[in-house]
Amino acid sequence: MGLNLQQVSRIAERALEEDIGGGDLTSTLLFSENMSGKAEIVVKQEGILAGLPVAEIIFKKLDEVVLWEAKQQEGEVVSSGQVVVGLRGNLRAILGGERVALNFLQRMSGIATLTRRFVKEAEGFPAKILDTRKTAPGLRILDKYAVRMGGGFNHRFGLYDGVLLKDNHLRAAGSIEQAVRRLRQRLPPTDRIEVEVCTLPEVEEALQAGTDILLLDNMSLSEIEKAVRLIHRRALVEVSGGVTLDNVRQIAATGVDYISIGALTHSVPALDFSLELTS
Repeated sequence: MGLNLQQVSRIAERALEEDIGGGDLTSTLLFSENMSGKAEIVVKQEGILAGLPVAEIIFKKLDEVVLWEAKQQEGEVVSSGQVVVGLRGNLRAILGGERVALNFLQRMSGIATLTRRFVKEAEGFPAKILDTRKTAPGLRILDKYAVRMGGGFNHRFGLYDGVLLKDNHLRAAGSIEQAVRRLRQRLPPTDRIEVEVCTLPEVEEALQAGTDILLLDNMSLSEIEKAVRLIHRRALVEVSGGVTLDNVRQIAATGVDYISIGALTHSVPALDFSLELTS
């Protein structure tokens, strides 16, 4: 699944409006309107590249005929010092789009890089690495795209495309059994119901209610192992909460189906890039 370019275009417009506003004061005063320039975007750290289509849209909104030459591919491993893009076009446009384009590249490549590290740690086991809804407001489609570039998978995009009963739903509904029964009465029979559980008794209750997916939330490794044995393939199993690079392989080894990790998008370190003018 690629990017919805119409949505990306709207995100790009808002980002440019935020940064440029009525115009790039410095470049407008220094350089003539028709002055051209050449530049390269260089990655400063090893990582996974993501966000090139977004960066290209940024520059083409400022200069429709800018020459954009991608020298690396999305999802590829890149090394410090590699040139990932060559640019040639209006100098004001290149300088005006620089910060916004790099911001997107840095965040998206950072997400892809961290995701790839988790995927590598879980290699050899069937568990899929998932993201969550803990994304930057307004940037969810980009954050989740970057996860895919890193080899991960997307959980639901929003509250609109998947049923997940969390603690507050269950508290308001009265019990797991009551919540699941009420949903079954209203959902198409093909729709799956996922329930967040924190204890082994809740696992049993969710199974008795006919839950399709159990989300084991903030359980210890020994509790996860017991829960997987108790579930015994009667439902799919997802683990979330407290997942790190140090323990993700042990969690994957328990035989769970999914491991969701909020840190992929909520606090990821950026991958460093720079834009350098060339002669």
